[in-house]
Amino acid sequence: MRVRDDLGEELDLAVPPARVVSLVPSLTESLAATGTLVGATNWCTWPPDLDVVRVRGTKNPDVPAILALRPDLVVVNKEENRQVDVCRLRASGARVWVTVIETVPEAVTSLERLFTEALGRPVPQWLGRARELWLGDVPPVVGTVAVPIWRDPWMVVGRSTFTGDLLRRVGLGNAFADSAERYPHVPVEEIDGAGADLVLLPDEPYVFAADDGPQAFRRALTHLISGRLLTWYGPSLVQAHEVLTGIAAEVGAARPS
Repeated sequence: MRVRDDLGEELDLAVPPARVVSLVPSLTESLAATGTLVGATNWCTWPPDLDVVRVRGTKNPDVPAILALRPDLVVVNKEENRQVDVCRLRASGARVWVTVIETVPEAVTSLERLFTEALGRPVPQWLGRARELWLGDVPPVVGTVAVPIWRDPWMVVGRSTFTGDLLRRVGLGNAFADSAERYPHVPVEEIDGAGADLVLLPDEPYVFAADDGPQAFRRALTHLISGRLLTWYGPSLVQAHEVLTGIAAEVGAARPS
């Protein structure tokens, strides 16, 4: 069958893929549930019991190791993976499906196409539920948050990101949404003084923890959170809605009336 990925690149798949390699940690959980996954990056940490061949990282995949797995399909993401690696894989005969995801609607639509068009499978129940939860009316802003993703140097979620769109859809504005960059370097003093109602500290890509992160902030309130709920596109979307809606409610209640 002939299909087109999110960039419009045409792929010719003789049969629905039976052997899939994921180079996108945030998509690996979804692909693992299909029973077709044979390879994934070293950074693919979910599900915890994932038992597949590891093919290094998102930015330095082991192309020979991937090809040795004889994949019917390799799944990548425009933001997370390098075009040069996509070209190398395609030049070696691999069929590569590129996803493009910068908003929640794009995530849901991209995943639906991945399942139905690339994998030849029905839309999973969790994905239908995610569409119901996330693609309704966007609520008014009840507060603002800042989301550091790295320290030394400090970096935050800036403009035009999946995470920012996710938060906005539960009523939380991004304190750095007007940044010129999508992931700008920002001194911790500036993050602390940005006036955000809450600083969310995820456990990926930097592993913020109780003893590594909150102590850097003198004025802003902080909250540790699973990075899986802020940046991943799979089944976690259902849990993310519950958790983030709860945080938004707490932020709104704490604001002066």
